[in-house]
Order: sequence, then C-alpha cells, then structure tokens
Amino acid sequence: MQDPSKTLVCVQKLSKEYSRGQTAVCALQDVTLDVKAGEFCAFVGPSGCGKSTLLNLIGGLDRPSSGHILIENRSVTNASAAEWTRLRREMIGIVFQAFHLIPGLTVAENVALPLLLKGEEGASVADRVNHVLQAVGMEARRSHRPSELSGGEQQRVAIARAIVHRPRLILADEPTGNLDSKQGADIVRLFRALLERFGHSVLLVTHSEAAAAAADYVWHMRDGRLMNCVRQESI
Repeated sequence: MQDPSKTLVCVQKLSKEYSRGQTAVCALQDVTLDVKAGEFCAFVGPSGCGKSTLLNLIGGLDRPSSGHILIENRSVTNASAAEWTRLRREMIGIVFQAFHLIPGLTVAENVALPLLLKGEEGASVADRVNHVLQAVGMEARRSHRPSELSGGEQQRVAIARAIVHRPRLILADEPTGNLDSKQGADIVRLFRALLERFGHSVLLVTHSEAAAAAADYVWHMRDGRLMNCVRQESI
C-alpha cells in the first residue's frame, strides 16, 4: 500500500496548444493539481474540455506546451520517450475506452504482456497473471480469446493487464464509453474495489456523473480549465 500522505502526481500550470492550420487551439490552460497516493480522482466535462489531454500528458503520451509534471517529486516534463516507456512499464497502468486487446492472444497471454516486455518470465509471470485475473473475476476465461468475450469482459481483461505490473498510478480514459449502463457500473465498482485492494491511485476521465460518483474527488472541467473540485461525502 502507498503512503496516503505522499503526493504521487503534481501538475503545475500545465497547458497544451495544438495547431489547426494557421490557428492555435488551446486544449489545456494553466492546470494545477496534486494527487496523493491511493486517491481516486475523476475528471468530468463535455467533449473537448481537455480531460483526455490532461490524462495523456500525465501518462507521457503527449508533451505539454508549458508547465510542469512531477511524479513522486521527480520532474518528468522533459523526459525522453525511452524514459516515459520505462515509467509506464514500472509505475503507470493505462485503460482506454477501446480495449486494445491482441485478437490472436488468449486472455492470459494479453495480461502477461506488460511483464514480458519488462523481461520477466517463468512462474512469477504465471502467478501474477493468475492473481490479477482472479481480482477482476476473469480467471475462468483465461484461455478464451477477445472475440469470445463481451465488452465488459474485455474491459476487465484490459484492467487486469493495466495492473499486472503493480503500478502506483492507473489512468482510465472513458473506460465505460463502449459499455452499456450495467457493464459500465460494474467496471467503475471494480476500479474502486481494486484501489482498496492494491492501494494504487486512479485518475478517471468520464462523461458520466454516475461513473464519477465512485471517486474520492470529482474535478469539473470546461474549456481546458479545472473549474471546481467536489469531495465525495460517501463512496
């Protein structure tokens, strides 16, 4: 478990601009926030408000135009692509709206990939895969391929893959967007249960206020800015 007094992610005056022809489009404007270890934070707002941009910057999938990102008090603002790859392999797990499972691999093989990419092998990989499949309720489907699973099951496998390397930070970008309301609610409850079991932090981007209700804090965004933060009274 992580020390809850420790700041895991610190974002300082973060901005991102894109060029659209001759026009500069500001996707994110002067965003500042801290996320402590073990917290579950949701970001809600309309399409184009900057939610996914913020998550992509924190995960090193894009680079800011200005501002700073610190992870565990280490500046990663100007980290190289190789450094970001190492960070994601060691301490960041990412879950997308699309499941991004490899069709030709079984559930267990898909989940094992992050460990294999780190150079791990043998019984320890099998043990870790079994552990996270049990945690997401997919151990009975370990030999199935993605095409044999429902959308909700595929997302559970994607979550297992995101946590198998024991990351300290989970970034979830619209993870319920391709699911019906029941499956979506199940996935959100799973994020909460896994946080309580493993102690990682979760940053969730969602259009859904119902999904955001599982978080400790809900940030509302508009026009690339954080507008207000609501502390959930009960989870």
